[in-house]
Amino acid sequence: MKMKKFAVAAIIAMMGMTLMACGGKKSAESKAEGAASVKTVNAGKLIMATNAEFPPYEYHEGNEIKGIDVEICQAVAEKLGLELQIEDVAFDAIIPEVASGKADLAAAGMTVTEDRKQNMDFSDTYATSIQLILVQENSSIAGKEDLTGKKIGVQLGTTSDLFSTEDFGEDAVVRYSKSMEAVQALSQGKIDAVIVDSQTAKEFVNEVKGIKALDSSYSDEAYAIGVKKGNTELLNAVNAALAELKSEGKLDEIVTKYTKAE
Repeated sequence: MKMKKFAVAAIIAMMGMTLMACGGKKSAESKAEGAASVKTVNAGKLIMATNAEFPPYEYHEGNEIKGIDVEICQAVAEKLGLELQIEDVAFDAIIPEVASGKADLAAAGMTVTEDRKQNMDFSDTYATSIQLILVQENSSIAGKEDLTGKKIGVQLGTTSDLFSTEDFGEDAVVRYSKSMEAVQALSQGKIDAVIVDSQTAKEFVNEVKGIKALDSSYSDEAYAIGVKKGNTELLNAVNAALAELKSEGKLDEIVTKYTKAE
């Protein structure tokens, strides 16, 4: 009788160990399958809509598009078991690309605004920045308050465009398809100032002679990844991936790589 009880107990224990092993394996497999099963525009791919005219967040280097947003979205895609595909479009076409279902993500130093929330859902913030004012080195403009009555250059559809229009009116704002076009107009004396992200401003000051960035900021901003409105499954998956990358120190590593002092 004791032998029989021992045999039964041994069998139960072995079954328990087997179930635990299977359960652990199943849990890991479920996690991987869950990430890979996120529905995207093209199965197995994660399409990122961006405008590669915004260094260091996205820019052209030879035939490649590089930058903070590119590496972050690449890391997110890897977490989800997907292949990242980049679509370089005009900045004001990014939201329509995602809203219409042609792309999965909007990542282009995209600031979260109430207006944009009407057309897209946003991930958790992955970076913060400030907008700076660029002027010619001999300009008398010292801050935001001096922009009244001036011609302000911005990239079409950006928050620089939105905020400066709200602050100074349509007639004061000159819109360009690329930030560099606005900076070139500034250096040629065609406009009085350019408003752009601080990191991008530093890039332009290093590249273009005769301009400078003012010390005071124009506005503070938070950057996030946009997804099609109502696509909760993808939004949750992106947020989970960003949380993991943050806990691993990967987000800070990527941002530091592109913004370290030279």
